[in-house]
Amino acid sequence: MNFLEIITKLFGNKAQKDMRAIQPIVDKIKAQYETIDALSHDELRAHSYALMDKLQEAVADRKNRIAELKASIEGTPIEKREKIYNEVDRLEKEIKDEYERVLNEILPEAYAIVKSAARRFAQNEKISVVATDLDRDLAAQYDFIEIAGIHAIYHNHWMAGGNEITWDMIHYDVQLFGGVVLHQGKIAEVPQRPHPRGCACGHRQ
Repeated sequence: MNFLEIITKLFGNKAQKDMRAIQPIVDKIKAQYETIDALSHDELRAHSYALMDKLQEAVADRKNRIAELKASIEGTPIEKREKIYNEVDRLEKEIKDEYERVLNEILPEAYAIVKSAARRFAQNEKISVVATDLDRDLAAQYDFIEIAGIHAIYHNHWMAGGNEITWDMIHYDVQLFGGVVLHQGKIAEVPQRPHPRGCACGHRQ
């Protein structure tokens, strides 16, 4: 038994521990996917916006307080400004911690939305949604989206470097796992299963 095997025996394999800790999160993503994938295209988009709103609402009070404190600095004597700066620092740390808490909370839904969107584009050449101002701005810049009346139509193919690229991937469990690892601040090379023709492009399931 070599040194590495002895250490592993005593303390366990960190990679295996990480996998055991992350697998329940992947299971939650898959459970959320069943419900989220049943949504219409517009409902899926609305659900995504709702998650973003939830994240901002969680820190809105603190952000407003920071704005008030910063606005008061100019009229505060220099010798009393240190207290304001310290309070701003404290609130900014609280915001960072709250972002992390909420992001971890909504992660399964967010990743399920991404997988559902990938599935839709892999299986449909076009996706139609009610157009927003952002859609109209994007349509003016890119050829993979067009505006038709009140709808924005997204194509699943686009030109890149003179070549036409078509989206054909739906995330495997191992790729969801890698995404969680990256979210948690770990370094990971996300593995991909081989395409039936032999390439490793993460072709749809």
